[in-house]
Amino acid sequence: MTSNHISDLIRHVRENSPFYRDLYAGLPDDLTSPSDPTGLTALPLTDHTAYWAAHGIGRSRVLTGPHDDGIVFKTGGTTGAPRVSMYTRAEWRRMSRTFGGGLPAAGLRAGDRVANLFYAGELYSSFVFTLNCLQEAPVPTVQLPIGGAAPLDATIQALRDFSATVVAAPPTSLCRLAREVVDTVGTLPDVRVALFAGEACYPDQVALLTTAFPNVSVRSIGYASVDAGVLAGPVAGEPDSRVHEVFTADKVVELLDPETGEPIEEEGRPGRVVATDLVRRLMPVIRYPVGDLAEWVDFPRRRLRLLGRSEEGARVGVVTVYLEDLRALLASAGGHDPVVGHQVVLRHRAERDELVLRLATRGGENPDLARELTARLGAIRPMFADHVRKGLIHPLTFEWVTPDGLAVNSRTGKLIRLLDERMG
Repeated sequence: MTSNHISDLIRHVRENSPFYRDLYAGLPDDLTSPSDPTGLTALPLTDHTAYWAAHGIGRSRVLTGPHDDGIVFKTGGTTGAPRVSMYTRAEWRRMSRTFGGGLPAAGLRAGDRVANLFYAGELYSSFVFTLNCLQEAPVPTVQLPIGGAAPLDATIQALRDFSATVVAAPPTSLCRLAREVVDTVGTLPDVRVALFAGEACYPDQVALLTTAFPNVSVRSIGYASVDAGVLAGPVAGEPDSRVHEVFTADKVVELLDPETGEPIEEEGRPGRVVATDLVRRLMPVIRYPVGDLAEWVDFPRRRLRLLGRSEEGARVGVVTVYLEDLRALLASAGGHDPVVGHQVVLRHRAERDELVLRLATRGGENPDLARELTARLGAIRPMFADHVRKGLIHPLTFEWVTPDGLAVNSRTGKLIRLLDERMG
């Protein structure tokens, strides 16, 4: 995409999206400068809370026009305020083609028999998106649309019957399958590639997968999210599955200093991932914080390494729990010793992710409050409770600390709202 494309996108959203028109109301018509001929960096970041408050199922101030051709997916939120992302047919096809074009770099070969074990239905995107990407991939494959809800014995039987060479699913689902393979049939040597998405894949999980699939290479299928769209593809021959290369024809990805907002171009310096989608015009995504931290490993080629979550939301397995929802839960909890501060911690153990709510109180541990918060989180985010029941993630855990027991930034002294300890 050229600077003219970006300038045209900005002009389009200012004219047709009430949300972006208001957001950019105080800015001059011409945003370009010698340092940025596109004018993109002159725009403010999109605030998540304001963006999703302006966009709902029945009404939207974000959309630039009517949604009368395309597809809708749920992208998170609570039961009372679900977040949905809307795509036109052309946008979805372009996304699928772009992402599918990166699959050979992940190890896909002509003639592969690919078992799609992602989840389908209930407005989830992963199964449908994987199916569409495989259809658009530049190499011919045979698809096995098994799905994530199939019984494990039936899944294993299908993998054996059709001699599946590739399995695609979130890491927790792949591990659940691998444990069943080890316990029942021992190994499935035909599987040579495991493609994962939706969450990181950790060394303990890779070890389990190689036990069940002794000839497997564990690879990222790519970097994308329902709300921000496709971001980057795998890098052929790269041993670190966290490294991806930005789809620069479709996306502008910025890394910004978490404290100052300064753009980062040097390698090895962590920054918040901020994305601008150059293709989506119905539901624009412009300078949108994705919720991840990353560092450049090769800036000229726009290759980055994912480092974990930033502060927009806690990704536990494939479940996103937004920090604003957790704050609202704590604020509405009554009849207990007051919580004077809180922090969200993400950990990984025993092949599963764990969400830890670190609470600072003056009265110490409070089991009643813990039970209330656990129940209410399950009520507003049923997917979290469902994945706990299925053994895909650990139950919500609590840590009780004094007010000075919360971690702060060593340079600024500010509270760190979310600590992702999984990448350490």
